[in-house]
Amino acid sequence: MNFALRHSPLRDLAARVEAGERLTEADALRLFESRDLNALGQLADFANQRRNGRRASYIVNRYLNYSNYCILSCQFCAFSRKKRDADGFELSVSQMVEKAREALALGITELHIVGGLHPSLPFSHYLEFLRALKALDPRLQLKCFTAIEILHLAWLAKKSVPETLAELRAAGLSSLTGGGAEIFRKEVRTAIAKGKESAAEYLDVHRQWHQLGGRSTCTMLFGHVESLADRVDHLRQLRDLQDETRGFTGFIPLPYQPDNNAIPVTTPPTGFDLLRTLAVARLYLDNFEHITAYWVGFGMKMAQLGLSYGADDLHGTIVEEHIFHMAGARTPQLQTEKDLVRAIREAGRVPVQRDTFYQPLRVWEEAAAGAVAAEEFGGAASAGRQQETDQAAG
Repeated sequence: MNFALRHSPLRDLAARVEAGERLTEADALRLFESRDLNALGQLADFANQRRNGRRASYIVNRYLNYSNYCILSCQFCAFSRKKRDADGFELSVSQMVEKAREALALGITELHIVGGLHPSLPFSHYLEFLRALKALDPRLQLKCFTAIEILHLAWLAKKSVPETLAELRAAGLSSLTGGGAEIFRKEVRTAIAKGKESAAEYLDVHRQWHQLGGRSTCTMLFGHVESLADRVDHLRQLRDLQDETRGFTGFIPLPYQPDNNAIPVTTPPTGFDLLRTLAVARLYLDNFEHITAYWVGFGMKMAQLGLSYGADDLHGTIVEEHIFHMAGARTPQLQTEKDLVRAIREAGRVPVQRDTFYQPLRVWEEAAAGAVAAEEFGGAASAGRQQETDQAAG
């Protein structure tokens, strides 16, 4: 135990983390309430490096929002539109294919696809675009749909959720996205997303996907009207499901963006809050391998700091992000692979290009830019720009 932790009020928790003991909800709340950010960060960094070493990952991906028309009117959402709105949009299958083809030429390995709950598109449309996108390159991983979208698609298909998921998977779906978790506590969920699926429904969609052998990420939208206890309750439910299924690949805390919506939050999450949330997630979610500092919501400089506060991933190149930017985010809409590698190196970490499932595709040596140290991961070394993977989707 280092000097800062030995003299911190958190030293008893530090001893338990070092011993590999599981933290309780009360412990997590105590960590959230601590003002000793340095000690919290050092403890989270210890836990992260024990699991992941000094590696920090990114993915070469593209966001693709097929439509922002939505039958819901969540109070926090600045993305959704009604058919009467002038700035609503809907991409055809051919437009989606063209955007994907352009992105594949840039070397992407993943398309991240979400949209609103469209009022009129049939279930067959979703199967059609999955098949068309997968046909471009069978190695392309399609990370698509939030839990509420899956429930909507099951309703359209007039099938059970497992039947719907199985049909989507057969059409090309590789992974579910983690969006839409917001905060699980019912009172908070009602205040920010009335009419959306319940926490139990969100968790059950992911459970059923995991039971089919699928993997997914999960999220938490923080920094609005929730309490610290609400955050702990949210993390507990994610940890419980991960104990049950082991189907989550990573956790992505999403800082609330305060503009252009109906929730009156005058002070968005501070830098202190961003870092402590990453740190508590790393320490409490002891059954999650990966924690992402989402650069779109954090900003790149705070995301770099996050790599010393428990995070081991910066997310991806993204190319075209709408949801956070329509809510007021002022970060860029893309990062190049070169930018992400540089950011990770500047934070003192070893950059790793990963796939959708956090499997390494390329490891960048510190000593020589562009070199691959795949032997660290048991793979064959390659000096090419991208190592291809034949891992089966899902």
